[in-house]
Amino acid sequence: MKRDVLTLDNAASGSIDLDDAVFGLEPRKDILHRMVVYQLAKRQQGTRKTQERNEVTATGKKFVRQKGSGGARHGDRKAPQFRGGGKAHGPRVRSHAIGLPKKVRALAMRHALSAKRAADELIILEDAKVDAPKTKALKARFDALGLKDALIVDADVDATFGLAARNIPDVDVLPLAGANVYDILRRGKLVLTRGAVAGLEARLGGGAPSGGVRIAMSSSGGGSGGGGTGGDGDSSGAPGGDDDDSPGGPGGGGGGVGDNDVET
Repeated sequence: MKRDVLTLDNAASGSIDLDDAVFGLEPRKDILHRMVVYQLAKRQQGTRKTQERNEVTATGKKFVRQKGSGGARHGDRKAPQFRGGGKAHGPRVRSHAIGLPKKVRALAMRHALSAKRAADELIILEDAKVDAPKTKALKARFDALGLKDALIVDADVDATFGLAARNIPDVDVLPLAGANVYDILRRGKLVLTRGAVAGLEARLGGGAPSGGVRIAMSSSGGGSGGGGTGGDGDSSGAPGGDDDDSPGGPGGGGGGVGDNDVET
């Protein structure tokens, strides 16, 4: 499909053919939801920790005789019911990451791009470069383009452009390697440069199965419960966070794919 290409000054700069295998799918909310849950779960730190009974520093001496005190039988004061004692079944350091097949992660990225195109929230720029790192001047250009809440993805982010854009509220700038489903969906507009389009199509278009990917959900089904880019949205590149194809990075526990079958 053809799409008009603009410049930062909101002038026409030709057109571009978008790959239907990447930008022309019918968006599926269930796949996008699974990917977002995967990314947000993976970016959780999981570093909270409390001391349990065997970790508390205290004497192990029995502080009250076994019989005759009129009270309950106790051993030492490290028991959870005493002040200063250990926490019973407290949180431990662990990973909150859940599993999601690589094909599903790649498919979710295609559906996120297709959703933006279908909603007419996709803008293609010739390039994203400025001569000087002036935030006020760049914001005026964004206003002319109608970019109030946007994610801008370039093959390689221009250093000057990155400096000019980093203080503009609700505008994120990511390199192609960091593009991920969560950051695409959380912003109103998706802005891609020609280089970013070429990179995404090379990464997602060439490896797409000819018949697509069919995901069969069993009734007992494992969805992706449990927990989110920047994270990882594997297959979607490094995040901004918790995506492992992205940062975010940005596993295995409570959810994952379960009984889902991924067939090509």
